[in-house]
Amino acid sequence: MNLSASSLPHESPPPSALGAAAAAQDAPVWVLLRGLSREGAHWGDFPAVFRAALQQQQPGAELLLLDLPGNGSLHQQASPTQVAAFVDACREELRRRGVQTPVWLVGMSLGAMVVTDWVNRFPAEVQAGVLINASLRPFSEVFRRSRPLNYLSLLLLSLTRFGARMREQRVLRLTTRMASAEVVLDRWVELQRRHPLRVRNTVRQWLAAMRYRASRTRPGAPMLLLCSKGDSLVDWRCSQAISRAWGAPLRLHAQAGHDLPLDDPQWVARAVAEWLRDRRLQGVAPGAWH
Repeated sequence: MNLSASSLPHESPPPSALGAAAAAQDAPVWVLLRGLSREGAHWGDFPAVFRAALQQQQPGAELLLLDLPGNGSLHQQASPTQVAAFVDACREELRRRGVQTPVWLVGMSLGAMVVTDWVNRFPAEVQAGVLINASLRPFSEVFRRSRPLNYLSLLLLSLTRFGARMREQRVLRLTTRMASAEVVLDRWVELQRRHPLRVRNTVRQWLAAMRYRASRTRPGAPMLLLCSKGDSLVDWRCSQAISRAWGAPLRLHAQAGHDLPLDDPQWVARAVAEWLRDRRLQGVAPGAWH
């Protein structure tokens, strides 16, 4: 398991640069979406690792790390209380950046709900989706979808007057199995200083997640599910239930916590690259299920 993380931010290219590069190369664009109260820079080392892993299957692939309204560079905006509104905001941002669809999507936690809704409502805009530690109604019972006491702890942290370092330290303890996370903690504290979270937005995002109900119908674009057996927020069997309902492939990490891309970015990148390779070897057309 990789237990290192960069102390430097991972910024998406400016709108004109990414749009022009992707258009010029006709290269795939992967849109990465984080979870509750997290921003693009919280991906840590993963974007660099992921981009490198993609090159053999998708030469020239581009990554776009979008912040959801209320998080990161958009921290001054009000977060929606419906997942569909997050999707609409992301689609508008792609248009603003000149990014052509269909794109490839990766979503974690709340971001996984955004990916699911995006694919269900606008399947022609998505080549494929990757869901990381997802939990969706109606596929799992409430006690498995979110381990209530731990999620309550996260929500209460946002309501307290604890210092940023103490809050982020507790978030790390709930979401990662890293043996030493001081470098990550320093970076997260700096992100909180730069883009302070608003309690109101945390509550609104939590409400959107609790309200969301996915369609039982298999999405119009193929999906890969990745989950962690050591996840203390979402039971890995939530992903298993989705996999069985949709007939989607599932990969299980035996040790990592909820923040799987932070705990083991190489494993996540390799899992996606192998999925792409297997689809190519089996002659599966882009955008089609097996």
